[in-house]
Amino acid sequence: MPQYIKVDVKDFIATVVMDRPPVNAQNSEFRNQIMDAFDAFNDRDDVRVAILTGTGNVFSAGADIKERKGVINEPGDYWRLNRTAREYTNCIRECAKPVIAAVNGAALGAGFGLMTACDIMLASDNATFGMPEIDVGLAGGTAMLSRLVGKSRGRRLVFTGDRLPAQELYRLGIIEACVPRDQLMDEAMKIARSIAAKSPLAIRLAKQAYNVCEYMPQRDGYRFEQNITVQLSQTEDAREAQLAFAEKRKPVFKGR
Repeated sequence: MPQYIKVDVKDFIATVVMDRPPVNAQNSEFRNQIMDAFDAFNDRDDVRVAILTGTGNVFSAGADIKERKGVINEPGDYWRLNRTAREYTNCIRECAKPVIAAVNGAALGAGFGLMTACDIMLASDNATFGMPEIDVGLAGGTAMLSRLVGKSRGRRLVFTGDRLPAQELYRLGIIEACVPRDQLMDEAMKIARSIAAKSPLAIRLAKQAYNVCEYMPQRDGYRFEQNITVQLSQTEDAREAQLAFAEKRKPVFKGR
């Protein structure tokens, strides 16, 4: 059983709860357990969408700085640690199933980055976001923030370590919702149920299209997604969806 990650699957929705008190600091084993969970979702037919959240009122305060004293002793150790840090967020970004971040409190440093690896982002109104690496003599988040919040605000966050409240990210259109803490999972579940009701094959390819087209010129991206539409048009799920629409009933998808 994973020590720091709790996974529950019901009605095609996987709920992944980070549980490393007191602040879900991310050490090597924490990251390995995240990777194990999301890599497994790629091959699980009982999972169509996942929700990532944390226990209590902290999403994740970022990397476990204390761990570095114990694991960085030999040449190459820091590079190896950084490689794991990159890949464990990529395992969410590249997961074949959509991932919803339900940010239940502070998301700082690598915790902020973990949220932005998700497809859809929600937060409770007690959540705050920041990149405090500068306060411990480090730097990080520039690649992520330059896309997320733009030049001036991103540089301010990195250079000062300042935090933004969830209300501000919602005002900027960065997160999908900012709701009271006790309503957060209900809001995330509402979106998850809508996704889980769709063709799992179409959702998988739609996410693939987003991940690929994000870095393509619009002309090439449009061609890529049209090719996916042609591929999907030949599936049983597409035929079932169109038949159900004509018959005014809910479709029954088989992922084929």
